[in-house]
Amino acid sequence: MQIGPLPLANAVWLAPMAGVTDLPFRTVVRSFGCGLAFTEMVSARGLLTGGKTCRYLDSSPADKPLGVQLFGTDPATLAEAARIAAEKGADLLDVNMGCPVKKVVKTGSGAALMCEPERVAAILKAMRAATDLPLTVKIRAGWRPRSINALEIGRIAEGCGVDAVILHPRTADQGFSGLSDWRLIGALKAQLRIPVIGSGDVRSPADAARMVAETGCDGVMIGRGIMGNPWIIGNILFHLAGEAVCEPTLADRETVIARHLALAVEHYGEKVGTREFRKHLLWYTKGLRGGAQFRQAAGAIVGREMALALLRDYFRSLEESEKADRALSE
Repeated sequence: MQIGPLPLANAVWLAPMAGVTDLPFRTVVRSFGCGLAFTEMVSARGLLTGGKTCRYLDSSPADKPLGVQLFGTDPATLAEAARIAAEKGADLLDVNMGCPVKKVVKTGSGAALMCEPERVAAILKAMRAATDLPLTVKIRAGWRPRSINALEIGRIAEGCGVDAVILHPRTADQGFSGLSDWRLIGALKAQLRIPVIGSGDVRSPADAARMVAETGCDGVMIGRGIMGNPWIIGNILFHLAGEAVCEPTLADRETVIARHLALAVEHYGEKVGTREFRKHLLWYTKGLRGGAQFRQAAGAIVGREMALALLRDYFRSLEESEKADRALSE
C-alpha cells in the first residue's frame, strides 16, 4: 500500500504503545514482516525542549519505515515537533487523538482533542504546512457514547490534507474495556477518499481478516494483541494471503525472546535493559505451561545471564513436558 508518497510493503502496522514499542521491540516485530512500525507516543513539547524525550526517536537502518506519533495541544508546537521528527529520521508522522489515559487527557491531549474539532483542524493544518512527510491521525470513536464524532473528525482530517486516518472505535471513556464497534470503521471508510486503518480487538489472524472483510478498511493496526506475540504479524500476512499460519515452536519462542533481550541490553545497557525486559517476559510466557511460576521468578531478574539461565531452564522443562505428553499419547 501507499500512504501519501510513502510506499509500504504491506498494510499490517504496529501501533504506538507507551512503554512497549521502543527500538528493541520494533526491531523484533519488523523481522516478521511488519509494514509500518511506530515509536511510543512522543510529547511535542518535550521534543522541543530536548533531553530524554529525544530518546524515543532512537532508530536504526533496520527500523524502517518509521512512524513517529506526536501528542500535544498547541498547533505551533506540534508543527515544530513535526519538523524536528522529520530531521531525526521519521518517515511518517501521526497525531495522537486517541489516548484515553488520564495524565494525557487532563492536559487536553490525546482523546480529549476529539471534543475540540476546531483545535483538531488548526493542529492538522499547521502540521501539514510544516512537513511534506506523510501525515496520519489516530482517533477514537469519540469522547463518550453520546458524543461519537469519529466521522466528523475524519472529514476534518481529510480536508486538512492528512494522508490516512487510523480509527480505534472505542470511546475514550471505555478505555480498553468492552468491544470495539467495527461498524464505525466501515462507515468512515465509506465516506473518505484517503486510506482508513482499523484498530481494536485484533488478537488473531482471523480477527484481522474479519476486520478487513467487514469494514473494507485499507489496513490493520495491531496493538495489545502483539505483546508477547510478535509472530502475529507474519501469521496475519499468511492468513490474508490464503496461506497456512505457522505457530511458533518452543525453540522459536526461546530464540526470539533471547534476541529481544540482547537488543534491550544493547540499547539500554545491562541494568536498565534487563529491568525493562522483565515485562516482556511476562507477556511472552502468558498461556504457557508453568508460566505463572516462571513469571514469579522473572520478577527477581537483575542481569542478562540470570535471565538467560532462567529461560534455558524454563524451556527445557517445557520440552520435557512435551516429550512426556507425546509418550502418553502413543
